[in-house]
Amino acid sequence: MSNRGTRVNELVKREVSDILHTRYQGDAVNITITDVVVTSDLRSARVYYSILGDEGSSYLAEKFFAAKHRDIRQELSQRIVLKYLPRLRFVEDDSIARGTEVLKIIDEIDREEGELPDQH
Repeated sequence: MSNRGTRVNELVKREVSDILHTRYQGDAVNITITDVVVTSDLRSARVYYSILGDEGSSYLAEKFFAAKHRDIRQELSQRIVLKYLPRLRFVEDDSIARGTEVLKIIDEIDREEGELPDQH
């Protein structure tokens, strides 16, 4: 990705995160923006977020973004100036949950190897 693309991604990420934690601090307290990928034509962006909590928190975050995505985009338009302001699509980032699952599997394998008798 170009340097400009990286800077735009980081700028949008920082501003969306700031909007969530200032304007919507009560609703978005358990939401973390993990990444933003803006297309090269600046027309659309995927905003990845992670949730602290259970399945219910995930559902509430999904409903929150469905209801507030226009307001967040409007606020973003007042904060940054780009040729085109991208349409925001919020996507839950499950990489943290997948990483936790991989670590559990590795721990389980380590425990099983510790229980096996030495074969030498």
